[in-house]
Amino acid sequence: MYCTKCGNQNPDGAWSCASCGEALQRPPAPTTSNTPPPAVIPNYLVQSILVTLFCCWPFGIPAIVLAAKVNGLAASGNIAGALDASNKAKMWCWISFGLGLVTLIGYAGLMLIGIIADS
Repeated sequence: MYCTKCGNQNPDGAWSCASCGEALQRPPAPTTSNTPPPAVIPNYLVQSILVTLFCCWPFGIPAIVLAAKVNGLAASGNIAGALDASNKAKMWCWISFGLGLVTLIGYAGLMLIGIIADS
């Protein structure tokens, strides 16, 4: 193995040049635990905004607040807090969507009853 700095011949597997001391090989990176890197945590911000606008805004607002916290918590290393905020934002999205759907069905039913009663 030749040194890239001085061109001196060194034995194979040497970590540094015997002549000039230049590093010939990089030491292996220390191994850490075998845990995989955390997956991307969904923040449900788009869904929160949509259910707030189109379904039930009183229950969509907590979804937006919680969804806005997810990325900040994940960036600060609080993965458990980010997962909790993500799950709660998802829950509030579903609550808002469900109440909006029930309200829409109820409104359509009342309109139908009104049309039938009028005729």
